[in-house]
Amino acid sequence: MRHSFDFDVAGFSLPAVRNIAAGRTLAWLQAGWQDLLANPLPSLAYGLLFALGGDLIILAVLNHPHLLTVAISGFFLVAPLLAAGLYELSRARGCGERLMFIDSLRCFRRNGQSLALFGLLLALMAIIWERFSAIAFALIGGDMVGSAILSDIILDGQHLGFIVTWFAIGAILALAVFALAVISVPMMLDRDVDVATAMLASLRAVAHNPGPLLLWAVIIVALTLLGFASLLFGLILIMPVLGHASWHAYRDLVE
Repeated sequence: MRHSFDFDVAGFSLPAVRNIAAGRTLAWLQAGWQDLLANPLPSLAYGLLFALGGDLIILAVLNHPHLLTVAISGFFLVAPLLAAGLYELSRARGCGERLMFIDSLRCFRRNGQSLALFGLLLALMAIIWERFSAIAFALIGGDMVGSAILSDIILDGQHLGFIVTWFAIGAILALAVFALAVISVPMMLDRDVDVATAMLASLRAVAHNPGPLLLWAVIIVALTLLGFASLLFGLILIMPVLGHASWHAYRDLVE
């Protein structure tokens, strides 16, 4: 049974948020797949951009392990904003429209100021994470470069505490970004709301549905890592499905 919550926080009038069952995550994936089938060319175009962009980034930082790991983790930080075009395709399909790839890019004109501010926030978090990782790896790795750092720090077990701490901090940051972003970008595309209202609504949705949305976060990470394991070519299919599914998550969670 669903329950909805309508509330005001410090002067912000926020939309009602529903309680959902954990099984809804599978329904979101199914709906995302249906959106992909209904918009194959523009959806796969976004997937191709994700894959090619990821490949170029990984090739550029391959000899700098801390940048390689930051590039992968940073991918999770900025993906909610990069998937805005996929949200737009799903929104249009729900309204009975069909958009071409170029048409979906126009979504950034709608509520562009809020989207830009949210993008700056994500960029700031990514920069902070990169600087922290760079300093941490430099302190541990000393003058070593390239694969020497990877071997000495990660594979030989001498710095297990560092690795655990680094992953723990990264996980906390990723969860914070997920909580802020899980419905905020789709909401800013769908409604004329400011970035603060969208993020507060997103946090509230997570607070009322911690189990289902934690499961959703695990599914997103697992599928994305599967895409990385396929040399990013799997992202051509995975990212459109996740992007479309995230739109349906928003529609399910918010009145």
